[in-house]
Amino acid sequence: MTAATAYRQIVLNDKNVPMIADSTMKVMELVMAQRAHGWSPEELHFQHPYLSMSQIHAALAYYWDHKVEIDTKIDESLRFADQARMAAGPSPVSAKVTKAKGQL
Repeated sequence: MTAATAYRQIVLNDKNVPMIADSTMKVMELVMAQRAHGWSPEELHFQHPYLSMSQIHAALAYYWDHKVEIDTKIDESLRFADQARMAAGPSPVSAKVTKAKGQL
């Protein structure tokens, strides 16, 4: 179930998360990719060819009009990932690599 927004290419899913219409990509995910890599809309399209330029620009426009809300969700998501990573501890592979480096 999705709900329409004032942005033709953006819908809200059943959890009220803004999604790019006719895709499975969240607006937040596209913004995070742009931030992480410094990609232009054209580069975002190159990296995600299943999204049209119209969808990309609509997602970016939606972001700028809802910046505080989306930035807050991005920050929460990153904090959760950091906490989960710390709680999980080092991976077994990482521990083996560290041990092997110490034996060199």
